Amino acid sequence: SMMYLLTSFFVLIMVLISVGFFTLMERSVLSYIQFRSGPNKLGFVGILQPFSDGLKLFLKEFYFPINSNFLIYYICPVFSLFQSLFIWIMFPFHFNSVDLIYGFLFFLACSSLGVYGLIICGWSSD
Repeated sequence: SMMYLLTSFFVLIMVLISVGFFTLMERSVLSYIQFRSGPNKLGFVGILQPFSDGLKLFLKEFYFPINSNFLIYYICPVFSLFQSLFIWIMFPFHFNSVDLIYGFLFFLACSSLGVYGLIICGWSSD
């Protein structure tokens, strides 16, 4: 149903945002261990740093190898991202309508497909 798709999309967006805050926590802990000030430039105690990092990631320079296949070269990282997010289907949420009896087998199958994204990216760059 449409509500299931919207809630699944919302959960995946929240997971991706939480990864940014985990990197902020890692950088803060590393700065504390090394006796230096951590990421504290953006917002209160650097709380806007993950959003700044994400914006920088998407706005970096556009690079395209000359002999590569344009479509495959740029679709491949998106394929790898969706492939890694597809594993989140097997986690039980209160709105999850997918009942995986063989959840461990599904996890092994999805995680073994991750190599193909790297192989296709390397192949498309010639």
